[in-house]
Amino acid sequence: MKVLLADDHPLFLDGLRNLLVSRGFQVLGTARDGLEAVEKAHALRPDLILMDIQMPQLDGLAAVRLIKAELPEIKIVMLTMSADDENLFEAIKSGACGYVLKTQASDEFFALLGDVARGEAVLSPGLSARVLREFGRLPAAEKERRGLLSEREKQVLTLVAQGRTYKEVGAKLFLSERTIKYHMGEIIARLHMENRAQVIEYARRAGLAR
Repeated sequence: MKVLLADDHPLFLDGLRNLLVSRGFQVLGTARDGLEAVEKAHALRPDLILMDIQMPQLDGLAAVRLIKAELPEIKIVMLTMSADDENLFEAIKSGACGYVLKTQASDEFFALLGDVARGEAVLSPGLSARVLREFGRLPAAEKERRGLLSEREKQVLTLVAQGRTYKEVGAKLFLSERTIKYHMGEIIARLHMENRAQVIEYARRAGLAR
């Protein structure tokens, strides 16, 4: 698995890079702030980004939103000291597929990375219950929103939420990439949301991304 590391602590970065390489991971590069993480995500196209939250220039949560909006196929795991509920929930809403504390034992950490490689979402022990309480129930308002979408729009949203590119979705549905982009614009408007990342998170919570 090809990995990009984003953290503003050089000693931690060096130690994590060495640890990952010793376990067979290919570390493509490192970033010292959120802006650099976004730039290197576009340049290097890693399979996985391990991202800290508190960084200069642009914090990790904002970087996740920018990266997932343009490169939804990249998996991002927050690797942080913060167990704060607000950061945890915001990370998941922004498109991160995991939230792991830096206090995690190394064997458990690599077990979680194995789960990520298999397409699973991962959380450090003790955090799952918090997320389930926050996202476990689909509010009635979201059920009503779901009814606003046409069957074609549901098909498009389901495929996009599964991580497919607009070109791949178009090929699957025998539509042009431009038509898929149009449908996504309509979906964002119908659901009264602001961007693609928000509707993808909605789709996952609504069970459309399975």
